[in-house]
Amino acid sequence: MAKRYGGEFSPQGESSRESVTAPPARPLEASFKGRAPARHGAKINLLFIAPLGVFLTAFFQPTVAMVTDLAGGAVLLLAAWLLRDGIRAEDAYNERKVARRPAIPRKIFASILTGVGVGLLVFGGQWNLATALIAGAISSALHLFIFQPDPMKDKGLDGVDQFQTNRVARKIEEAETVLEAMKDAIHRARDRQLEARVDGFQATVREMFRTVEDDPRDLTGARKYLGVYLQGARDATVKFADIYGRGRDPQVRADYVTLLDDLETNFSARTQRMLLDDRSDLDVEIEVLRDRLNRDNLIHERGQTHE
Repeated sequence: MAKRYGGEFSPQGESSRESVTAPPARPLEASFKGRAPARHGAKINLLFIAPLGVFLTAFFQPTVAMVTDLAGGAVLLLAAWLLRDGIRAEDAYNERKVARRPAIPRKIFASILTGVGVGLLVFGGQWNLATALIAGAISSALHLFIFQPDPMKDKGLDGVDQFQTNRVARKIEEAETVLEAMKDAIHRARDRQLEARVDGFQATVREMFRTVEDDPRDLTGARKYLGVYLQGARDATVKFADIYGRGRDPQVRADYVTLLDDLETNFSARTQRMLLDDRSDLDVEIEVLRDRLNRDNLIHERGQTHE
């Protein structure tokens, strides 16, 4: 009777030594956890594309008109760049419960520059100052109406000391800067799965941010995580991107993924402990308040009995 070959190197046979001895790797899947679609993304892209036509046609005009059109196109590109950064800053402001207003009102400056750029283009085509001023003013007003002004005041929590609010906002801003540097570094590795993995880790870190914003007293316990550990994660990512970009060693990649797993587990555990501590504090306050109410009711009943 025929017997199927089932040797080590058979497709249906036993696994090779390498597959048996290799540790099981955690699958890396693209994750959209903590990621939101960009607001006004299509509109901003159009604002970047529209001035490019000016650069193509400007060279077929007289010198003065060419310079005017090139200046107008450059100002419009600068306005689009400021608008994109302004919307990102506003999204970060809206996401946080404790935040300071953007230091530079980029969206307002973008509206002003849009009006200047349109005015230059109109002036270079018609040489009519009044028409250019009107067109620029309308463009600036429409731009501000569509994209809205920047946040103009700090955002904090009611009943929280202003010093504590500023301290939390400043610490989270510093931590966000570290996260951005970490994200820029992993882009150099040119690995989409690792980029998604880093996004997942950063989403876990931002959950800690929100917990600290809810109760600034948690900042003391989270300071080491938002400082030393987060900076260590950034430094490790920078070194990994440099090494992995040169040789793309799978073992280096596996070690880095393991590091991210450990970091995410510890950050998540610390966040849960802070939430439990907050719940314990709430339970204590409830018990104290109940005791006071019971004592007050007892005293009130005794007073009525004596009367």
